[in-house]
Amino acid sequence: MITRDYDLIIIGGGPAGLTAGIYAGRARLCAVLLEKLIHGGQMMTTDLVENYPGFPEGITGFELSDRMRKQAERFGLLIKNAEVLGIVPGNPLHTVVMEDRRVTTPAIIIASGAKYKHLGVPGEDKLTGHGVSFCATCDGALYRDQEIAMVGGGDNALTEVLFLERFAKKIHLIHRRDQFRGCKSLQERVMALPKVQIHWDTLVTGFQGQDELKAVQLKNVKTSQTTTLSVAGVFIAIGMVPNTAWLKDLVTLDGWGFILTNEIMATNIPGIFAAGDVRSKLERQISTAVGDGTIATIAVERYLEGIK
Repeated sequence: MITRDYDLIIIGGGPAGLTAGIYAGRARLCAVLLEKLIHGGQMMTTDLVENYPGFPEGITGFELSDRMRKQAERFGLLIKNAEVLGIVPGNPLHTVVMEDRRVTTPAIIIASGAKYKHLGVPGEDKLTGHGVSFCATCDGALYRDQEIAMVGGGDNALTEVLFLERFAKKIHLIHRRDQFRGCKSLQERVMALPKVQIHWDTLVTGFQGQDELKAVQLKNVKTSQTTTLSVAGVFIAIGMVPNTAWLKDLVTLDGWGFILTNEIMATNIPGIFAAGDVRSKLERQISTAVGDGTIATIAVERYLEGIK
């Protein structure tokens, strides 16, 4: 038997990490989940989850996250608040580095998730939290009966428009293409809303305001016409950036920085797996993260059996 601190260390407490913890507990592995913030990940910012199986009326992101956490802890998963600074690979033991300690394990599941992508235009950073937001469920109620804008055209942007519609007087939906990328059912619902005005083929080129947002600068990509749109708030939903900078090129990444894995969630380093939004894949949903976490932990079990 190889001496180690844990059989498995899970890095990240979103749906992928929590699911991995449930399966690790049921397998009676000595496992710990390390999360630097709060469990739930991006799921915690979702007001109503309507597409997760088993909840026909929907469930709040907070409640679903809390249920996952309680289930994992019931099976014996240890959850700790800690920020992982890096991993030192070994054979067969890897070392997980934190600010105040180091722990060893033969198996790691990286489930560190992803964060919102920024537009990178003037005024964005300055006005974030002062009219520019990346979370409709967090800030939507602040703009009751006001005119606001949403930037994006995927599932997340369209879903957030449906949420914001209950608060806002009018929503300007700004999309750089001439058609949405989101699923057809969401498109149909959004386009049927009388409060929504769609700005096709349009880019945001800047935000105006000193202490709070006053207006958004727009440019039509086909005509090059520029306009200024006065709004009280803007929500940005244009994709995500993986939380992989801390890995310092440890594992192989794709061109966008997401971790490349095979079909069993294994990375290029034996004993290191990845699951959830941090992984390179077609779609990032709660259900796909849960599937990743399941497969990764089963793969870990088999890996551990092979190195005993």
